[in-house]
Amino acid sequence: MSVLAIIPARGGSKRIPRKNIKEFCGKPIICYSIEAALQSGVFDEVMVSTDDPEIAETALAAGASVPFLRSTDGANDRATISDVIREVLAGYRERGISFDYYAIIYATAPMIRPEYLRQGYELLKNSGEGFMLPVVRYSYPPQRSYRINGSVLEWNDPEAYSVRTQDLEPWYHDCGMFSFAKVEAFYHTEPKERKKVPLILDESVVQDIDNEEDWKMAEIKYRLMNSTGNRP
Repeated sequence: MSVLAIIPARGGSKRIPRKNIKEFCGKPIICYSIEAALQSGVFDEVMVSTDDPEIAETALAAGASVPFLRSTDGANDRATISDVIREVLAGYRERGISFDYYAIIYATAPMIRPEYLRQGYELLKNSGEGFMLPVVRYSYPPQRSYRINGSVLEWNDPEAYSVRTQDLEPWYHDCGMFSFAKVEAFYHTEPKERKKVPLILDESVVQDIDNEEDWKMAEIKYRLMNSTGNRP
């Protein structure tokens, strides 16, 4: 089975300029994703999909491949991750190369570990499903959430008010770290019909990075995670 790692890293980040190669705890943040992918031993190819020559240079120096630059259409604000995947797979096919599996690994996921990638790949291979996604449990039950109606708060689920929090069903959300899929399933399954095998990760290793405050929190978590005795 051949497996491709795709690390999307366009150059047009607006909320955190040059986000994908900004220094994070001593090195460009994209390097953590590249190194974890290479060290996992899962992938036949670890590639960075970018439209930016500086990002491409950083990726190559870290050991990734950049066989082609992303198109203008694939790098605009309207392009989806599915658009990126299709463009990358098509680019390899034009070069006579095909893959059975691919992983999307986000460029701003410094808490990623090689073992998470190995675990995710094995889960997918052994599942019979076409997709795999790392998730984390919501730290507070979303069934107890509110919405604002005019000037007052209303329960989103009034029936949950009378249920003990420990008795509410756990809900999970995407870690924003990576995902795996079978190439055939990607092409032949509608997004809303895709059944995903979960890899449950601890909240301590998950941090979405959308703004400067998120970045600072991620650095705190990263240093804590890598201090003696604190690796999950």
